[in-house]
Amino acid sequence: MPISPLRAALTAAALPAILVLAACTPSAPAQTDALDRFYEQTLTFGSCDGYATTDADRDLFAGNPTYRCARLEVPLNYDEPDGGTAQIAMLRVPARGESLGPLVLHGGGPGVLGLNFAATTAAALATSPITERFDLIGFDTRGVGATKPAASCFTEEDYANPEVAFEFIVTDVKATAEDTRRMADRCTTRSGGAQALGAMSSRDTARDMDVMRAALGQEKLTFFGHSYGTRIGALYAREFPQHVRAMAVDGAVDPQLRFADRRVSSFAAFQKAFDAMAADCAAKPDCGLGPDPAAATRVYQEAVQPLATTPLTGSDGRKLTFRSVSDLTISALYDPRAWPAITLGIGDLRKGNADTMLAIIDRVNDAAGAAGAFLDASVAINCMDEERLTPEQAVEMRRRLWTTAPFLDSGQGVDGARDTCEAWPAAPKPGYPFPPTIEGLPPTLTVSITNDTTTPHSGGISLAETLGGSLLTVDGWGHTITASGTNPCVNDIVADYLINLRTPADGTTCTLQPATTN
Repeated sequence: MPISPLRAALTAAALPAILVLAACTPSAPAQTDALDRFYEQTLTFGSCDGYATTDADRDLFAGNPTYRCARLEVPLNYDEPDGGTAQIAMLRVPARGESLGPLVLHGGGPGVLGLNFAATTAAALATSPITERFDLIGFDTRGVGATKPAASCFTEEDYANPEVAFEFIVTDVKATAEDTRRMADRCTTRSGGAQALGAMSSRDTARDMDVMRAALGQEKLTFFGHSYGTRIGALYAREFPQHVRAMAVDGAVDPQLRFADRRVSSFAAFQKAFDAMAADCAAKPDCGLGPDPAAATRVYQEAVQPLATTPLTGSDGRKLTFRSVSDLTISALYDPRAWPAITLGIGDLRKGNADTMLAIIDRVNDAAGAAGAFLDASVAINCMDEERLTPEQAVEMRRRLWTTAPFLDSGQGVDGARDTCEAWPAAPKPGYPFPPTIEGLPPTLTVSITNDTTTPHSGGISLAETLGGSLLTVDGWGHTITASGTNPCVNDIVADYLINLRTPADGTTCTLQPATTN
């Protein structure tokens, strides 16, 4: 059973929240002679047979022979370049016209399959000047998909079992030190050992991108990053500003916030979206959250909190749990078009009927073939990116997050929260917060939706200021827009920037659909 993006959405936003007591800003890594063999390698793109890690990607790659794949060799540990190596899986979609060179893409997560992201972005932008003038390059980051080693923490049985906990802070779980130790041991055993897990940080991925730039024959990198991909892009810009040609990012992670504050801001965005969903629903007859938007959080809690102790049984005998409904709700908040379905499910849940929610979960699972082992990689990468929490800090983090987004409060109290990565076998390599500015960067472009449901607009403003670049504000609801190709205003501005290096005038705004549904 493929991983449901319901759990993926929750994990991407909530895996372990961090209280960073101190932060340092590493200097740009030097390219030593020992790294020359990686920088000077020649990539050989060929058939994508053997690169797909899901059934959906096997069909996708086989259906388009223009897709070509290759593996980039990088040091497993950049501090020991003569030691073991990792193999970064790449997919190239050739430009439809005269190419300006490669446009390296990062689709987010952490854990999104980069090969799939390149292929689906090429389809979404099929008539865009971007796909006419650039070869799109997608890659599975360390720990992800066809890249080796890949993270593996959970079995198919785990994903199918609603009782299995995948993180121990923003849930109804009362975790113990043994739970975190078991999590670390499983990930270590299944992922190739502690050294492999220790090499799955975002800072390592940023360094991989510089090797990729050179192996692609480019003096400078042209990059587009989506959601978590903005973290990768920002890290690259900080460490290799002299190697950036153009960088467009959408759905920005705020580079100035400590990890704990960033998590809280994300949960504030979830609550804001929930409140908007409730207001939209209340304007319609028979709203599942009731006619009063101000009471919607209480109505939701009354329907969902009992599932934490007594799951509701569907007509087919399956159990609907607090965790599964919370995951589904968060997933729905990302897109206003999904709001009517989830409020219908909540209304039926209030009547004691689990079948609507279970049917929605089934439909999402059926469409999740492109997700792959998203959650495995998300756990591994976040554990390498974020400082550890003590049990006391984890409890306080759960309290902060549930206070900020009370609709997600399980009603079970905050005790038992623990850092999922508490027993991780490798020390983290945090890269945030950033210095206020990055010197030596060319003009960049940050795209940010005013009511982004997981990376708040304030983070887009902050990243644009840190990069010293332009901000394109998009008025509306949702999480990222550029890669979908659905907004002509955004499409034209981003294409003009990537191709011609022209940035929009200060204050430029595009518009999405309002926070209302039919």
